[in-house]
Amino acid sequence: MTASSTIRLMTPEEIAVNAGARAAPLRLPEPGLFIERSMRLRQLAEGHAMRDYLLFVAELARHQHERLKQPRPLKLPDEMALGAAMAGGQPPLDAQLYKRDPVWREELRALLGALAGSAIPEAARTLVKQLAEADDAYLEQQASALLAGGASGLDPAAAPLIAAALQLHWTRLVQQLQARFERGDHTETLAPFGLIDDPTVCPCCGSRPVASITRVGAEQSGLRFLACSLCGTQWHYVRIKCAHCQGTKGISFQALVDEDDRKSEVVQAECCETCGHYLKQVHMEKDLQVEPLADDLATLTLDLLIGELGVVRHGFNPMLVLGEADPPPDPGGQ
Repeated sequence: MTASSTIRLMTPEEIAVNAGARAAPLRLPEPGLFIERSMRLRQLAEGHAMRDYLLFVAELARHQHERLKQPRPLKLPDEMALGAAMAGGQPPLDAQLYKRDPVWREELRALLGALAGSAIPEAARTLVKQLAEADDAYLEQQASALLAGGASGLDPAAAPLIAAALQLHWTRLVQQLQARFERGDHTETLAPFGLIDDPTVCPCCGSRPVASITRVGAEQSGLRFLACSLCGTQWHYVRIKCAHCQGTKGISFQALVDEDDRKSEVVQAECCETCGHYLKQVHMEKDLQVEPLADDLATLTLDLLIGELGVVRHGFNPMLVLGEADPPPDPGGQ
């Protein structure tokens, strides 16, 4: 009589966890971040009800790309600050704690100047002009409100332009800090970026994700990454797990349905029954051109429909901040 053995098959969740342990946990922002976003927005704009706005954000992203190509050395955290962040399990460039360099306002004004010479809607041109004339105190107040995830006093109309400059600034910070480490021209011996205590926020800047993305290619195929709404970093996060409460129970998916009653397989909303939050998920295996911020922006209808179910959005897209708690302050400081 031979002994028998039972082979237990791993669940899809366990497979994802084990695969994630082998894959690189972080994907830092690449030089083509903004131009890829711009191209995707232009693609999505065709025949879209939000065509004009998607094209405006695409033009904004194009200018972000052009600015990113221009060298602008920034002051970076020293070894002591990096060590403290690492010891505390915190992001080294926390958007709400790291001292904001006033140079971001120069980036903003450069972007505004470039937009003023572009073909943009008249309403956007008026906003660009008003923001170009705004004083520093107003710009800093708006930046603080936006980096806090859309806090009281944020002007939703100005938010995309403020966000564009801040995205550009924090993307530079991440790229330059990583480049300094790779060059070995500083005293730190450990990589500046790694996973932190809170897996639901960006390990580089501490910002909320705009959406998540399931990737294709090599060891990352099928893995899910959360995509930062600020610096563009992507970090591994297990699939079928709420990005708000980190629970795995009561997870369901919602998607838009076309005229033939077919559900979209490109963009879905992962909803958590436990905490009542959702985060969109875009799938590269269904469309290689997906870009988290662009595809999130172009599926506003899905947000509206899910909102009717009483589920709260966890992702933050600074290119479309809906509503405001209080009137924003006067741009002129009056």
